[in-house]
Amino acid sequence: MSTDFTQTELHRIREMLTQRYRKEVEVQLADCELSLDMGETEPMSCPTVFWHERDANFVVFKISPFRFRSQFFYSPHEQYGTGIDEFNDLDQRVAALLQTQSDHEREHRGMNPPTENT
Repeated sequence: MSTDFTQTELHRIREMLTQRYRKEVEVQLADCELSLDMGETEPMSCPTVFWHERDANFVVFKISPFRFRSQFFYSPHEQYGTGIDEFNDLDQRVAALLQTQSDHEREHRGMNPPTENT
């Protein structure tokens, strides 16, 4: 069982989002159940940070005090990760998530342009 996000971790996430979007972004706390291994039958409850920006939803899961997973998605059928399952550093995880989504957005801009803050 992992521990909740610390105030310092939440502050860092908010700070990184403000730098990325040049505005304050509301983050929400949640608990999500994840199956960490394909063969695992019992999902693990993980503290989660969620935010929505530029038509995308973002989640960062805290698996243990120094293990994080993340993804962004547009719909249940359109989900993306960073290509790296876990990071030990929260700043690296959030930076990789934001960069991956930015790259994805740039590649698909002609097909489905974002509606705000381009």
